[in-house]
Amino acid sequence: MRSRRPPAVVLSALALVCGVLGTPATAEPAPLYYLSLGDSLSTGYQPGQGNTATGYPDQLQPLLAARAPGLELVKLGCSGETTVTMLKGGKCAYPEGSQVKAAVAFLAAHPGQVRYLTLDIGGNDINQCVRGGSLDPTCLNANVRALSANLWTIVTELRKAGGAGVSYTGMTYYDPVLASWLSGGNGKALATFSVPLLQGVNDFAATLYLLAGYRVADVERVYATADFRTKTTVDGYGRLPLNVARICLWTHMCARRDIHPNTEGYRRIAQAFAATIP
Repeated sequence: MRSRRPPAVVLSALALVCGVLGTPATAEPAPLYYLSLGDSLSTGYQPGQGNTATGYPDQLQPLLAARAPGLELVKLGCSGETTVTMLKGGKCAYPEGSQVKAAVAFLAAHPGQVRYLTLDIGGNDINQCVRGGSLDPTCLNANVRALSANLWTIVTELRKAGGAGVSYTGMTYYDPVLASWLSGGNGKALATFSVPLLQGVNDFAATLYLLAGYRVADVERVYATADFRTKTTVDGYGRLPLNVARICLWTHMCARRDIHPNTEGYRRIAQAFAATIP
């Protein structure tokens, strides 16, 4: 039987069509996002500079991008944010009205694209109660109660909006009040008194994070917050307990009376997150 081959004119026509249309285009993969939420720590605030690109999210992003190439950082944090303003707004301007609403809107608009979400919030709720070199117990009791209710609302709303495909991580806080140790006498007493209070707040917040399906970056441990026993020498300050030394070395608290971490302090926080996120 004679083979049936397509006429030459048909082959020429097909070649012409392929040349015009080219090879079918490959769809670009959808971008992946790391969503950073929180207070001034999430904005990389530095005294005299304002918000910077040296914060822990900026230093964490390349570590996460090594696991998820092309990962883009989206920062929605707000300096001075409390759990109240994060829910209701009023500190920073968001088209949606508040940071939580902005985050929920972003998660809804990018289903399956947000790979990581980090959160730090609650520090300013507690800092409001440090007045005149002492802690106001009435303020502290009221703010801790409000913090617990607000934090639970925040973490559950974000989890509901993002679903199970997002890796959620919160953090514990370091203790800037430890810098009062340098003033001696009452300052040492205040520093000592502040640690169990912070630990209590951190433990409660960590419990809420875990119950909501978050991981917890233990910044309290990284900053050796409870370690008064180990001594180390810090230039300009002499021999100090390790927890006080790390506040002096990794924040602006001892030199400038500013609670925010320096670049090294932010790097240590980023490492705490990276060690926690699978």
